[in-house]
Amino acid sequence: MEHPFEQYKLKPFLIEAISEIGFQEPTEIQRLVIPKINKGRDVIGQSQTGSGKTHAFLLPLFNHIDPERQEVQVVVTAPSRELAEQLYQSAVQLASKSPQEIVVQNYIGGTDKERQIEKLTNRQPHVAIGTPGRLWDLTNSGALLVHTASHFVVDEADMTLDMGFLKQVDQLAGRLPDKLHMMVFSATIPEKLQPFLRKYMKNPELIQVDSQHKIAEAVENWLISTKGQNRLELIYELLTIGQPYLALVFANTKSNVDKIADYLIERGLKVAKIHGDIQPRERRQIMKRVQNLEFQYVVATDLAARGIDIEGVSHVINAEIPRDLEFFVHRVGRTGRNNLSGVAMTLYSPDEEKLIEQLEDKGISFQPKQLKNGEVMDTFDRKRREKRKDTQRKEFDPEIHGMIKKAKKKVKPGYKKKLKQQIKRKKQVQQRRDQRKK
Repeated sequence: MEHPFEQYKLKPFLIEAISEIGFQEPTEIQRLVIPKINKGRDVIGQSQTGSGKTHAFLLPLFNHIDPERQEVQVVVTAPSRELAEQLYQSAVQLASKSPQEIVVQNYIGGTDKERQIEKLTNRQPHVAIGTPGRLWDLTNSGALLVHTASHFVVDEADMTLDMGFLKQVDQLAGRLPDKLHMMVFSATIPEKLQPFLRKYMKNPELIQVDSQHKIAEAVENWLISTKGQNRLELIYELLTIGQPYLALVFANTKSNVDKIADYLIERGLKVAKIHGDIQPRERRQIMKRVQNLEFQYVVATDLAARGIDIEGVSHVINAEIPRDLEFFVHRVGRTGRNNLSGVAMTLYSPDEEKLIEQLEDKGISFQPKQLKNGEVMDTFDRKRREKRKDTQRKEFDPEIHGMIKKAKKKVKPGYKKKLKQQIKRKKQVQQRRDQRKK
């Protein structure tokens, strides 16, 4: 029986590799992107985390690699060490099934640069993956010879821009051949990215894969008010109620990650924390331990967490609403993967009401919850008072109100009757106006 990926004319070793990791059906981004890359088209792929985009570009590019040519053929940049490491591991797994050796190397900051230069003098890789800074350093020093590469991938371009690495990516692209096959993948396409895309891409095909439901149907999306409660205490209680398999807690800043992690550790929980100030070696060790399920709780910042892929996250807590609301979907998308159930909890204070409304405008719906006597239970819609006020406001008319006050006073006979008729007419006019507005 033919494997579904065989329709893309992939070499047998690639079919064997994806069968090993359990790929049965192509995801939407793979279905749309693989044929375009196979044809050599420049592609801008816009999709969320967990959509399968890594293999959407790796599979067709590996299909084009000629192992006989001992030179760089594919260059891939990623904005964080963890993302580069993930791409590298996926590429190595594909290469491992090739009958002829395909050399894949990972070049990231925080590793031995001199040793990398030494290895490059003996042999150039077929596939060079890495962070923009290190790839540019090695290229600029003449150690990594990228001028032979015909394919260039910029992964997580919006994050690359956010972290200030677009300049190095630009410099690196400037060293690649004029006839370049280029692919850019990003969760969002910010305006500031446009000049770079125009500079290097030739009539790119824009492929957008919008999640139908923004958040997986298997995820319960709770909204919990912190009004009158200690936020740290609330996080601790929410984490310890349901005994999560693996819980991710997100905060906006490194100092808040430290504050939350330290509080939870004081309360006796075994917690891993991940943010930009933690040294690369320590971060790699922490990630290994998280993947080995040595930690049940992880506290992280957005940028650090976007570079990690942890299987089996059952609970996500937004200790704060992210400053960039796009990150909300990335955070919540960490749970409910592969149709497994998950719970996302967003904590908010009354002054963050506007941010919640912005998320709702994006199509995200919440279930209002409260923590009471150690149990999470349904609570009232936070807008109920506002809705009641609106109804009252619509019904209140100062002119009618004045007439009613007059009608209550002792006045001449027949006057009250006339006044009642006036009030009735006024109300009928008002009702007709309201209906027209609707």
